[in-house]
Amino acid sequence: MRRDFVTVDVFTDRRFGGNPLAVVLDGTGLTAEQMQAVAAEFNLSETTFVLPPRDPAHTAEVRIFTPRAELPFAGHPNVGTAFAVARCGTVHGRAVGDSPVFEEKAGLVPLEIMRDGASVLGAWLTAPQPLRRGEEVAAETVAAACSLAPGDIATDRHAPCVAGCGTFFIIAELAGGDALAKAAPRPDVFAAKFPVDGATGILLYRRDGTGGVDIRARMFAPLHGVPEDPATGSANVALAGLLASLAPQADLSLRLRIAQGIEMGRPSLLEASAEKRRGAVVETRIGGRCVAVMAGTIDI
Repeated sequence: MRRDFVTVDVFTDRRFGGNPLAVVLDGTGLTAEQMQAVAAEFNLSETTFVLPPRDPAHTAEVRIFTPRAELPFAGHPNVGTAFAVARCGTVHGRAVGDSPVFEEKAGLVPLEIMRDGASVLGAWLTAPQPLRRGEEVAAETVAAACSLAPGDIATDRHAPCVAGCGTFFIIAELAGGDALAKAAPRPDVFAAKFPVDGATGILLYRRDGTGGVDIRARMFAPLHGVPEDPATGSANVALAGLLASLAPQADLSLRLRIAQGIEMGRPSLLEASAEKRRGAVVETRIGGRCVAVMAGTIDI
């Protein structure tokens, strides 16, 4: 059966930037094995399948696949899928509106559509789960997995650690210099050392403060078939929550502009936020602009 799909570049305002995403607009009746095969065929960091919601109060059920595995939640697939269905106007017979809600393995994902008049520009998401901080990971392990020296990993603010808001990553701050540029994933180390506390991908970041950007980041996940990701919403929303949790203020509204994908030639800009109240992070959000690229059909 033929299924319609679109591709979208996410977290960018220009084609061939950001993180590409394939959206199969009607995944009804497909098995998980078929969805995985389609994701492997597209061979993008993620492919989504839009299904009728289980609860009619919600907009759709969305399933997310990397070339090798299904994910419970991911950032750029939600932002890009919301953009794609908002441009269609309806999904499975229901209006998308400005505040769609997606059902996913990690829970409900509320979204807010960015518009300029009649034009759909992008979307914001609220993470489906509160921030959870897991195990710490030795700086030497992270450095080896990313072709760096242990001294390239900064530990004065926090040790490398597992954190997530629905999908979990190892998050490590870099000490500066050219460490971010020279980092490269070593699949042999990833295979030998990970997962740790459910996390297999590493988000490296350094503080920036130039050109209107607060953070520069890179993310490696070779065990999921993604050697490097141009823009990782689920990792960066966790980063925003982690940094808010580490701040000394009991009440804080943190806003971050995060650049990713620069080294890959696919520059991306993610806007993240975290709300902290009485010492606890109560909400994390991430969003950005999107650009439609291709449309077609696939026989499944």
